[in-house]
Amino acid sequence: MDINNPGPATVDFPFPFQPYPIQERFMRELYRVLETGKIGIFESPTGTGKSLSLICGSLAWLRNFEEKKRQEEARALSVGETENKGGQEMDGHTAAPSSDPDWITQFLSKKEEMDVKNKIKEDQLRRKKREERLEQMRHNGQLKFASKRKREEDEAVRLLQLSQRMLSSDGEGPALEQEEEELVLAEYESDEDTKKGATLDEDEDDDLEEEHVTKIYYCSRTHSQLSQFVRELQKSPFSKETRVVSLGSRQNMCVNDEVRRLGTAQLINDRCMEMQKNKHEKKTEEAEVKKRRVSRPSCPFYSYEQMQFLRDEVFVEVKDIEQLVTQAREVKACPYYASRYAIPAAQVVVLPYQMLLHDCTRRASGIKLKDQVVIIDEAHNLIDTITGMYSSQVTGAQFCQAHSQLAQYMERYRSRLKAKNLMYVKQILFLLEKFVGALGGNVKQNPNYQKVPQEGTTLRSINDFLFYSQVDNINLFKVQRYCTRSMISRKLFGFMEKFRAADVGLAVKESTKPGGLQQFLQNLHQKDCSEGVQEAGENGQTRTASPLMQIEGFLTALTNANQDGRVIVQLQGSVAQSSLKFLMLNPAVHFAEVLKECRSVIIAGGTMQPVSDFKQQLLISAGLSPDRIVEFSCGHVIPPENILPIVICSGPTGQQLEFTYQKRDLPALMDETGRILTNLCNVVPGGLVVFFPSYDYQKLIMDHWEKTGLTKRLAIKKKIFQEPKKASQVEQVLSEYSRCIKLCSQSTGPLRGALLFSVVGGKMSEGINFSDDLGRCIVMVGMPYPNIRSPELQEKMSYLDHTLPKTNGVAAGRVLIENLCMKAVNQSIGRAIRHRDDYATIVLLDHRYSRPNILGKLPQWIRSSTEVKPAFGPAYASVRKFFQLKKTISMSPT
Repeated sequence: MDINNPGPATVDFPFPFQPYPIQERFMRELYRVLETGKIGIFESPTGTGKSLSLICGSLAWLRNFEEKKRQEEARALSVGETENKGGQEMDGHTAAPSSDPDWITQFLSKKEEMDVKNKIKEDQLRRKKREERLEQMRHNGQLKFASKRKREEDEAVRLLQLSQRMLSSDGEGPALEQEEEELVLAEYESDEDTKKGATLDEDEDDDLEEEHVTKIYYCSRTHSQLSQFVRELQKSPFSKETRVVSLGSRQNMCVNDEVRRLGTAQLINDRCMEMQKNKHEKKTEEAEVKKRRVSRPSCPFYSYEQMQFLRDEVFVEVKDIEQLVTQAREVKACPYYASRYAIPAAQVVVLPYQMLLHDCTRRASGIKLKDQVVIIDEAHNLIDTITGMYSSQVTGAQFCQAHSQLAQYMERYRSRLKAKNLMYVKQILFLLEKFVGALGGNVKQNPNYQKVPQEGTTLRSINDFLFYSQVDNINLFKVQRYCTRSMISRKLFGFMEKFRAADVGLAVKESTKPGGLQQFLQNLHQKDCSEGVQEAGENGQTRTASPLMQIEGFLTALTNANQDGRVIVQLQGSVAQSSLKFLMLNPAVHFAEVLKECRSVIIAGGTMQPVSDFKQQLLISAGLSPDRIVEFSCGHVIPPENILPIVICSGPTGQQLEFTYQKRDLPALMDETGRILTNLCNVVPGGLVVFFPSYDYQKLIMDHWEKTGLTKRLAIKKKIFQEPKKASQVEQVLSEYSRCIKLCSQSTGPLRGALLFSVVGGKMSEGINFSDDLGRCIVMVGMPYPNIRSPELQEKMSYLDHTLPKTNGVAAGRVLIENLCMKAVNQSIGRAIRHRDDYATIVLLDHRYSRPNILGKLPQWIRSSTEVKPAFGPAYASVRKFFQLKKTISMSPT
């Protein structure tokens, strides 16, 4: 083996404690995948230290990769110097045959060598300066003091300039006109990409241009999961030597309270970009005249020097987003942009899914994936996440509201809008009118009172829909680009905010009687929940964004390739209730760029089975060769005797357990399910969690048990809790459930714990830990197959049948149904067993679980211990014996 390229078996993995054997195997396999530049699918159950294994395995590889690179650079420099010394001695001697003269060949060769050497020296000098600056910041408190003093001076200058502007603007027009001036669309320069929209001056661009070092992009679904990962990184042996930056949305990172009060992410984004534009607007003579008339605010936190200072502070020690925002407030700098300036020099970048997987967001954030490593954690719903990002739905009410608002806007500012702006505004109005027409409505009438011609759902290809709605002559790419650059939705929102109370008076002239379009618009503002996009601002008031913001997403979706998506026309009740929805069918087309650019991609999660979806729909469909894909699944840290997964095929009376759609409503089957739970309550201590396939079936079976008296019999054994309908009540229910179990364990009363009824895919099937006594038994009632009659699912199945091969003779659409079902099962039953000393039994109530193709989709650590019991008697005996043994062990002196 090459000593300069150590294999995983010889690598030392620093760890904060003695790792479990499965963690060592995980890290070695991870190292091998990164070293060979492959794509890995890694499964490590919750409680096995997956985060630390990812951190220590990937950073050990990065450390060795950088060391090897430094050795190669040093070798290249030494070889170059040796050849230069011996070059003169070789002159006049034998030369390689070439069509060029000798002196040209030698010159080109030496120039190539010098270019390589100069590049290496520049990289080394840049690294040395960065390390010296960070070291200085770690030990020199004077820098922070000087920075604070400069901030105070800058603030004084800013206040002085502000007062001067206010004095000089007196008498130049009422404040109302100045505010309204900001609502007018700026002149639209060109349809083509230009550099005119840049937010930084050219000299700043040059200063910011920095080559990206090899790094690891770690992403997960939520900010809380990212913060947890950073805390694990802070505890690792790599925390002192690794440059880490956390990225987030403006909504999570903005420290400008005035902007934060806008509430919605879209409004915050638009306002932030507008304030930057005001700060960096070129100071031409015309612009100066306009600025004297209109005072446009800029963000006080968008200070280049302070953001550069905060960028360096980011690397002094590992920080999560909350710590970064706190420090940003102290130094009065924008953490959103400071963190982006830190990306090139960072070794680890921590960011949410959306920022990495969404192409436009990735580019806007300055993320460059070329030859980098990407780790996607909690990736069990990665396909759904990408599909959701590129799908969009808009109601008829939103189309009508946007049309009316935009028409009012155009009428008021028609004389102020340039020809190109007017052209695009009219094109958008035309599109909105035709989209409402596709729903069978008219934009000049109240959509609430327009009945659809015939209720139903129709699916169309993109091209077919464009012809159907008569907008095939519109260049949607140009319209979408115009919406983005002109920030028309932001202008429209400001316009409606300003004239909210009087928008009826501004309405386009039309002969409508009460109950018409004007009344509809008034009602929209009076409702607590309008059809627009709403979020609560910091002051608790609801801010309603213009529906045009959501419609822009629909327009963007229509620019996808014809074969990659479908438009669903849903007609129901009135035009207001009907909708147009774009369904993304091929998420691989958007994931392909990530796979193409990166050196290696790691898709990791606690429960990744079944993995065939990831391989077929995301990787192979993106053009990836199967031999580049590596699968790794490790067992749990618990001993095998701490888990009892069991498939029960029939109940106490011999009734076969088959919860198909046709049979699950049978009273006999519901009674048999009740008997099984009653028996389990007799032997299961602590908490017993039952998952039903749907909310409807949970209500049906519990109503039946209430009538038969079974609920009362269950309540004698265990106190019954139900998953709440409101997400805000989940914490309270879990707290009461936990308290009940704890009290029962300390008393000798008849209650033996608690019984919790939940729903697969509900609020408690993911992200909730039923560890120890909270989940000694998890019961899965039936198989939670998705609704096969859903038009979206049927279209997805049809698409997969036409694009993917069969698996063992089974059509790809049928495989999708099974995989969706088993993914939901695996997420639910994975709520139990959360650490090494935990134990539980998992009961699967349906004989179909015994089929080999279904058993094969369970996680390996569960599948290897699963027992199939055709009759209930032996199954009950196994469960009773399991808990008796655990009780004996817990009572033993050792």
